[in-house]
Amino acid sequence: MDKIFANRWLRLAALAVFAVLLIVAPLVSSRFINYQLSMIAVFAVALLGLNIVMGYTGQVSLGQSAFLGLGAYIAAYGVRNEWNLVLVLLLCAIIPAAVGMLVALAAARLRGLALAMITIALPIIGIPLARRFSEFTGGSQGTTVSFLGAPDWSGLANDQWQYYVVLTIAVVAFVLARNLVRGRVGRAFAIVKENESVALAMGVSPYRYKVLAFTISSLLGGVAGFMYLAIVQFTSPETMNFFTSINLVAAMVIGGSASIVGTILGAIYYVLVPVVAGQVNSSRTALISGAILLAVLFLLPRGLVSLPRRMSLLIGGTRRRGASPRDDQNSPDGASTADPGTPETPTAHEERQAR
Repeated sequence: MDKIFANRWLRLAALAVFAVLLIVAPLVSSRFINYQLSMIAVFAVALLGLNIVMGYTGQVSLGQSAFLGLGAYIAAYGVRNEWNLVLVLLLCAIIPAAVGMLVALAAARLRGLALAMITIALPIIGIPLARRFSEFTGGSQGTTVSFLGAPDWSGLANDQWQYYVVLTIAVVAFVLARNLVRGRVGRAFAIVKENESVALAMGVSPYRYKVLAFTISSLLGGVAGFMYLAIVQFTSPETMNFFTSINLVAAMVIGGSASIVGTILGAIYYVLVPVVAGQVNSSRTALISGAILLAVLFLLPRGLVSLPRRMSLLIGGTRRRGASPRDDQNSPDGASTADPGTPETPTAHEERQAR
């Protein structure tokens, strides 16, 4: 019991330190670092939605970039028309969720490659539609907006204020998602992921929970689109690029599937690895990023979130190999720890008689 409480207090202390760092970081960092931190928050929410539908429910979704782009376009249209920002954020959540639900209602009974092809079609269709309806989207040139400037009373720079806004949205999204996956709905997701036949026998509808998971994923993708526009202040059809979806899936796997912490680690990987690779060699960014991806997948098949456990296993194995055979055979008080059912050898019996 004491160990459980100690671990709990340790986690709370680590969480408190992490929270303080998040709050203080933009005040002592440059605009570039604040931008990168903000983008980590943006893609953490996008990955959170992807993790719910793929990690927790076991479905396939290769169209998350379409919902991110849709949310960004909705936000841009609302800002240009001077709508209330709270209303704009709600629309960025509701409209992509409705679109995602309609897609899920038609596709949730599919599996494997069939479901993957449906989700692949989303960004493929979304890009020409964004170019076609240029009066709403700005066409191929995209659209630029300027909003979410720091109010005078805050005393903050624009990049600092934008960081705090997207961080607040991300924290709310993660708290709600954590409560969801740890509650009754999360248990239903796990059952559907494990075995749909067992889920039906237990009275859990796989179809209903697949649709729910995809709807939540689309909602979070739309919210991430609002956050993206708040930081970048620009969106174009390339926001919906299919390769963005592929990179998001790779980041989710690298961070850790079906893990809230893994989602954050995946977002850090998604944002920072290309930056670091570009600084190492700008002409080999894709090659270096791919090499890092392969290295992580080979060394940590369960993602970066499994690194502490992997390290503890390696350290434990090293300690066991370093222990002497005499220590393994004897207890601390000098009593033999050999199996009591193992017969003594004659030599051992004679030595005891001599003593």
